[in-house]
Amino acid sequence: MKSFPMFFRTSGRRVVIVGGGEQAAQKARLILKTDAQIVLAAPELDPELEGIVASGRAMHQMGPVTDTTFTGAAMAFIATGCPGWDASVHALAQAARCPVNVVDRPDLCDITTPSIVDRDPVVVAIGTEGTAPVLGREIKTRVEQMLPVNIGGLAELAGRLRPAVTAQVPRAKRRAFWAWVFKSTPRTTWTRGAERDGARMIKEAIAQGGAPDTQTKGSIALVGAGPGARDLLTLRAVERLQEADVIFYDRLVDPDVLELARRDAERVFVGKHVGAHAWPQAQINGMIVAEALKGRRVVRLKSGDPGIFGRAGEEIEAAETADIPIEVVPGITAASAASAAMGQSLTTRGRTDTLVLATGTGNPDAPLPDCVRFAGPGTTTAIYMGVRHVDRICAALQARGFPANAMIDVCVDVEKCTQRLLSEHVATLPIRLKAAKIEGCALLLVKWPLVEQANVAPEPILIDAMG
Repeated sequence: MKSFPMFFRTSGRRVVIVGGGEQAAQKARLILKTDAQIVLAAPELDPELEGIVASGRAMHQMGPVTDTTFTGAAMAFIATGCPGWDASVHALAQAARCPVNVVDRPDLCDITTPSIVDRDPVVVAIGTEGTAPVLGREIKTRVEQMLPVNIGGLAELAGRLRPAVTAQVPRAKRRAFWAWVFKSTPRTTWTRGAERDGARMIKEAIAQGGAPDTQTKGSIALVGAGPGARDLLTLRAVERLQEADVIFYDRLVDPDVLELARRDAERVFVGKHVGAHAWPQAQINGMIVAEALKGRRVVRLKSGDPGIFGRAGEEIEAAETADIPIEVVPGITAASAASAAMGQSLTTRGRTDTLVLATGTGNPDAPLPDCVRFAGPGTTTAIYMGVRHVDRICAALQARGFPANAMIDVCVDVEKCTQRLLSEHVATLPIRLKAAKIEGCALLLVKWPLVEQANVAPEPILIDAMG
């Protein structure tokens, strides 16, 4: 390393920023995250910096900058925008032995500003010694995904409870106690948003003199993997994957999504896909419950959103029957991803004011669902798992009065490298799909405009390979 990473204490100390323009404002925004006393040294300040002074968070030094400006300061930033003036002020800061950062002049920097992930009081700083700031920001994005947004609150609680732990938990048990707090049930409970329950667990354990000796039950999270691309997962979904001991996943889950999980997490393929189930649903229910009863953190990873045609209700019921904590983490559903891929909106003011999500395939033991029964003027109907029944669906639409020259969008493998987007008239759609050999994982978007606009028919289109 050419630079040693460390944290500067800012409480009760000054940080000097020389300059009154946008570069100085950028540094001020950074230091405003701390409790430092900010000094803005410049003849004039831009409106943003004036606002900071007016709020009382900074003081304005309008007079000359001298070495005494920097005396005793924790650090200084020089951002005048003038190379000659920057160099002169840098010499004054060095004379006062103040660590200094000169914007866009790495040769004059004693300190560099890292990319920061702020979960106060948990702070992660990423630096590249000024060589690759874009890479630093990319790493920051990945760390942001790893750390729950409320993890800092758990650290704060731990700090407040530390005296009680010292008083009530024997020294020999303290390491195990804090490992339980930050690696087990309290953390999982806290990061899923149940802070009050997490705090209660910790306080009860302190009162009992340490962490529970055994954990008889784990937890289950039904996690939405979204339509395909792993960067469309929510931060909470990524957190649950990184906490999981075992992951049960479907065929439709992209392998890249599984790369976000802990390396040592067990992965179990349950093989579900349209029209065939390697694992019956009852077997999946039994397995996820059995793993949770071992005290493991179980993730049931589903494509799209777990609550939309994902049979989440059956898995929730199984977990509740076994008295196992269960959480549902929503994901981007295929209808939303498909409309985005098409560059369209699912609803359009004055044209479609109702959105219906329907499935073309139901329980094998039940009649096929009437997935177009709510279709009508002013309605967008998103039909999941409908390609195998496209003949029946198109005939039913036309029987309801859907114009024969109106278009239906077909979205295949949305947000995957095999994505295909196709638009075709309802009357000829079945023939078109057979010719294009489209089957399996696809979504039908039926947009039925208001009556006065239904006679407008665009030309058929076909877009392959991610548009």
